[in-house]
Amino acid sequence: MLSRTAGKISNSRSISCSIRPPCLRQSRLPTSRTLSSTATRSHPTGAGGPFEPLRPPSPSNLGAPRAARSFHRTQKWLRRLLILSALSGTGYLIDEYVYASGIRRSLNTFGLGLLVAADYKLNFRAEPILPLTIGTTSAGKKTEEGEGIPELHRRNAERLFNLLRHNGGLYLKIGQAIAMQSAVLPPEFQRMFARMFDDAPQDDWEAVEKVIRDDFGGRSVEEVFGISFAGVEGKGVMERTAKASASVAQVHWARLPDGREVAIKIQKPEIKKQIGWDLWAFKVVTKVYSLWFDLPLYSLVPFITERLRLETDFENEAKNSELMRRLVNEEPSLRGRVYVPPVYHELSSSRVLTTEWIEGIRLWDKDAMTSPWLGGYGQGSAGVHGQQLDPPDMDEIRRELRENPNSQSLKPDRTGWKGRRGKGGMGLSTKDVMTTMVDLFSCQIFKWGVVHCDPHPGNIFIRRLPNGKPELVLIDHGLYVYMSDKFRREYGQFWKALMTLDNKKIGEVTSEWGIRAADLFASATLMRPYEGGGQEGYHRKMMREMKGMTASERSYEMQKRMKQGIRDVLADEDKWPKELIFIGRNMRIVQGNNQFLGSPVNRVKMMGEWASRSLFEDRNLPWRDRLSNMWSHALFKAVLALTDVAFYFFKVRQWLGRGGGMEDEVEARMRDMARDYGVELQHDLFEG
Repeated sequence: MLSRTAGKISNSRSISCSIRPPCLRQSRLPTSRTLSSTATRSHPTGAGGPFEPLRPPSPSNLGAPRAARSFHRTQKWLRRLLILSALSGTGYLIDEYVYASGIRRSLNTFGLGLLVAADYKLNFRAEPILPLTIGTTSAGKKTEEGEGIPELHRRNAERLFNLLRHNGGLYLKIGQAIAMQSAVLPPEFQRMFARMFDDAPQDDWEAVEKVIRDDFGGRSVEEVFGISFAGVEGKGVMERTAKASASVAQVHWARLPDGREVAIKIQKPEIKKQIGWDLWAFKVVTKVYSLWFDLPLYSLVPFITERLRLETDFENEAKNSELMRRLVNEEPSLRGRVYVPPVYHELSSSRVLTTEWIEGIRLWDKDAMTSPWLGGYGQGSAGVHGQQLDPPDMDEIRRELRENPNSQSLKPDRTGWKGRRGKGGMGLSTKDVMTTMVDLFSCQIFKWGVVHCDPHPGNIFIRRLPNGKPELVLIDHGLYVYMSDKFRREYGQFWKALMTLDNKKIGEVTSEWGIRAADLFASATLMRPYEGGGQEGYHRKMMREMKGMTASERSYEMQKRMKQGIRDVLADEDKWPKELIFIGRNMRIVQGNNQFLGSPVNRVKMMGEWASRSLFEDRNLPWRDRLSNMWSHALFKAVLALTDVAFYFFKVRQWLGRGGGMEDEVEARMRDMARDYGVELQHDLFEG
């Protein structure tokens, strides 16, 4: 039994061993000797072939060594990208903190300038080639104006407006200058640039403090002006919030310890950093446009940029202000009618200007100017003739500051003349106001040769004198031109010749100034069509030549003629008096002021009379010339009397509701002439 069982077990092991895989049939672990011999074997060369010893390959069989793979091109571009990023970041930080984004603003200007130039070069024609609507509200869609010249003007006016508003600073000043002259620009520019006079945002108080510390040797606002923001006894007070903010500066009210109330005009800190870049960009863009469009404009740029730079120098403004104050006080016809606030030089610098605070109304507040006076019989406005203002309740102001150091309602209200219901006004005549204004600026141009070139309504205050007459207060004296005696006399002769239709004298003067288009320049000076040189015949001929043209063709032809007119006016750039740019600006603004107030005076006649009178009152001329000019002036006044007939004719018609005043009639006729050059005039710039 046992033997049988053992046999079964033996047989079972045999079977088990016989079915075990070959790799498992060797039950013993290999010895080191076996491993050694196995290592010398190789894999069979073929199925079932014999094994051969495994020999290591010789170096010759391995081939030449290969270098590790490298990425030189990728590394080179990564290095360049890192360097470019570092340089760009460094440049951005320098531009942002050293130049107040002046470089970026200049690049934006160049880019948009080239786009506008390309748009006009391609599409200023009867049939546009490729309208460029990039960056405008008309991008990707049709507009009501279609694709003609009006749409060309509209989209580029939008581009320029957005650039000027976005860049701010001096660009806003340039935009306002364009807006003041927008009456001779296409209507699309007029509508867009009418918004240029919105108040600019004011800088925070920390920026104001930094400007004062930098300009006054590190002294604080409290130390410079002797004021306290904590209501300390014996100190003055100042409002941290500006009363007005413009493109270049903002104005704060303060009361000094000695009782003087002052206006502190503080330049925005970024202007000093930006002005160099901004003016350079202006020069480059004008140069490109002059070459591209073949217009002689670049010769005017140095004079314009010099005036703009001087406008940001408050020491220069103080000098202009003091000179104008002296001239006004020495002129019998203006003394007592015009007031220029004094400058406090000890509290002023190149970026800080401190002057007397003025209580009054702005020229654009027509209702307050003409509404009945409720301030008491025989009384005038606060501060007339430079009288010190009534002192406020300083104890109440200091108590307010101790309770609320950030209070900004410190300046006392002095509008009692409005009455309890607030319906009162200055009770002044618009004729008296405009007579004073035209006398002032005519005297500047024809007698003194010192011209304030920014007389817009924001720079003119009106106060009431005790006798019921107006006192005109002139502020903001940054933009001035100074006329040589020779040019001032020539300009007076030119104006006198315009009034007497003396075409020979007009030709002599304009030839001396290098102007070929005398008729066109005469019309631009008078701001009405000049009819003494065959202008009507020229217009009729031009309109006859354009008969049968489509509206687009006619618009293109008109504006092409205007472009030629600019070339004729600026024919000799070396002889052309650059002062005419800003003198024309002055007269344009005064004409707009007169029309805004309802054309109460015959502005053209008054200026002509000043021009003639200045020629015989000029003490630099020999007595013989002065006597000759005096006789000529007497005859001239007789001729001017005829213009009164026309003036009062239009005045009666205005009273009867049958039309506008004389300025309105001049306006209508100027519009007709301007349309012949493809320009729509607009003079409601100060309304609203």
